[in-house]
Amino acid sequence: MADQITKAATFKALHVRGQPVILFNVWDAGSAKAVAVSGAKALATGSWSVAAAHGFDDGEHMPFDLAIANLERIVAASDLPVTIDLESGYGDGPDEVGANVARAVRAGAIGCNLEDGFRESTLRDAADQAARLKGARAAADRLGVRAFLNARTDVFLIASADQHEGLVATALDRARAYADAGADGFFVPGLADERLIARIVEGSTLPVNIMASGRTPAAARLAELGVARISHGPGPYRMAMKALEEAARAALI
Repeated sequence: MADQITKAATFKALHVRGQPVILFNVWDAGSAKAVAVSGAKALATGSWSVAAAHGFDDGEHMPFDLAIANLERIVAASDLPVTIDLESGYGDGPDEVGANVARAVRAGAIGCNLEDGFRESTLRDAADQAARLKGARAAADRLGVRAFLNARTDVFLIASADQHEGLVATALDRARAYADAGADGFFVPGLADERLIARIVEGSTLPVNIMASGRTPAAARLAELGVARISHGPGPYRMAMKALEEAARAALI
């Protein structure tokens, strides 16, 4: 447990505005080992990739027991801190979410993502999500590990790009509520406009996490904007599977 506590503190310290920690998301022990030897400072799972690698759709369709077993293998594969994408916490209420976060911490995780969206692409009430984050915070703290709770909002993810500017205030309201509930980071997938990213960074007391994509600014520019964490999400898995498909086609000709 002492080693896990140290890793949790190390991971939190990696979140520096303007010097973002880069998380090239993994999905199993093999991908974790590959990313670890690349010079990565930490490992993070991506729920879409983990689900796809195990034959499931994203959206908590993968059994939670299997997700935890996969996490245990990833933790055992490297000495790096590991954070897990727990999607919406695999539960509705604070007690359920807290219990599941505790299971992830016991399995070796030093942090997790918790999103405020439903499977059907609607948002939870901000107060409801804050309560769920409080449950997660309390559960992790009871274990003695200051797990990094990365509070994800789907405000921008479920809206079209032309609506994003009008949603900045809504997102920042959620950032404040989630910070008060004990969150350590604020994850805003779907946001690509650097003007709006800058406003989120400026208005959030939490370090901001951006998901890299073909639409987002390059990592160097995100650093200039004050972003503290860059996640690659399902991108690495898609790249790996594309390379595998191409190699298989060449071999089978």
